[in-house]
Amino acid sequence: MKLEIIKSLSNNFEDHSQTTENGIEFWFARDIQHLLGYSEWRNFQKVIVKAKTSCETTGNGILDHFVDVNKMVKLGSGSEREIEDIMLTRYACYLIAQNGDPRKEQIAFAQNYFAIQTRKFEVIEKRIKDWERLQARQKLTFSEKELSELIYEQTGDDRNFGIIRSKGDQVFLEKRLNK
Repeated sequence: MKLEIIKSLSNNFEDHSQTTENGIEFWFARDIQHLLGYSEWRNFQKVIVKAKTSCETTGNGILDHFVDVNKMVKLGSGSEREIEDIMLTRYACYLIAQNGDPRKEQIAFAQNYFAIQTRKFEVIEKRIKDWERLQARQKLTFSEKELSELIYEQTGDDRNFGIIRSKGDQVFLEKRLNK
């Protein structure tokens, strides 16, 4: 797939995102339908049904990710008509991409897009956990240093640190075992 097509499809997907009053990101199914190369709503609805089945099978609530709505659209004559649509979460869009026809270039792109986005999230999540672990280690090091200095101030001897620390560890273990 050419780089310009990838950029265009990625930008189109993100450009169609909307946000509810509560700050929840969503897309309208009729917008996604065209982005994924489906010209007819009835064909796209079949993919949505499969995606809903996947959603339910994985233990997620369908109504948490697929919300039926009605919206007004302008007709060629200038008048408006109410049509059915579905508000989709990012997860719902992912499921639709996974259940779409992979022979369509747009579906193949969407499948790849969501795989990359998921991987990016996993990497970010790992970095956050590593950073939190590093912060905890630094805090422990600082606390150990403070404790050591306090023991030295009180006893004037470094060898008492091991004895006091050992007693503290014993008390800690006894409390954990008694829970």
